[in-house]
Amino acid sequence: MDEEIQFYLDELAESMGKALAHVNVEMSRIRAGKASPAMLDGLRVDYYGTPTPVSQVATITAPDARSLLIKPWEKNMIGEVAKAIKNSDLGLNPVSDAEGVRLNIPAMTEERRRELVKQAKNESEAGKVRVRGIRKDVNEALRKLLKEGASEDAIKVAEEKVQKTTDTYIAEVEKTLSKKESEIMTI
Repeated sequence: MDEEIQFYLDELAESMGKALAHVNVEMSRIRAGKASPAMLDGLRVDYYGTPTPVSQVATITAPDARSLLIKPWEKNMIGEVAKAIKNSDLGLNPVSDAEGVRLNIPAMTEERRRELVKQAKNESEAGKVRVRGIRKDVNEALRKLLKEGASEDAIKVAEEKVQKTTDTYIAEVEKTLSKKESEIMTI
């Protein structure tokens, strides 16, 4: 029974780690004033009929804080990259030349910053909900072990560990949110 309890505790940490990683990825996609290649992570281009992440067909660099430079490895992809950016919800206007596609990132208004903070809070809340859902699933599995004959004390100790792990991951999500908020609100 102890091995099964430990299995659930290990699974808990792994699942919560994945939930936190997901929150971090989603937060990195929220534009915070300065140019970052991560802004284009969700962007897909038509690569010979296959929707392909732009990072797999081009090099993306941030030559300065207000622009991104996308250099496709194949020159015929420049138009496709520009078209994908225009059709995306990024709200950016691509400028193409013989070398690649340049994106000028406009300075954000106060209203836009508030919208992004709200979006970051929604992502963080979704992350907390995922972490709590994992806690609920593991606690239910532990209660099943109790019915199957595991000692009450062992289950109680395991549930306390589950709660401590949950608190740790919720705090990490909060820390990620506050870091992103300050990043967004810094002009």
